Amino acid sequence: MIKIEIPTADVSITKQDNPQLSNIYGFTDFHLIPRDKGGIFMFYNINDELLFVGKARKLRQRIKKHFEDTVSPIREHRDEVYTIDVCFVEEPTDREIYETYIINNLHSKYNVDKVFFR
Repeated sequence: MIKIEIPTADVSITKQDNPQLSNIYGFTDFHLIPRDKGGIFMFYNINDELLFVGKARKLRQRIKKHFEDTVSPIREHRDEVYTIDVCFVEEPTDREIYETYIINNLHSKYNVDKVFFR
């Protein structure tokens, strides 16, 4: 049997209530996420429930796209996102494995394409 552990977050950003700086849906700390790193990201609500898991070759651009894009799976639920956790994972195969594992073990609410638990 293969043992997979969910990696700990390398970067975690939280929504600000009344942000003074430029923001996207209340998030002002996108600069903490490197432009050139690949990995996985997890969106949580204020109750720490997992809403969505994704992977990307370039994390910052992909995460921002979820808040700007009209075809994002979370487009109707962007206001629910309170915390974004980011884990750096450079290998594409590892990213795919982690994403699928996390979706199915933590029962991500808005991932529908890789779900085995329904």
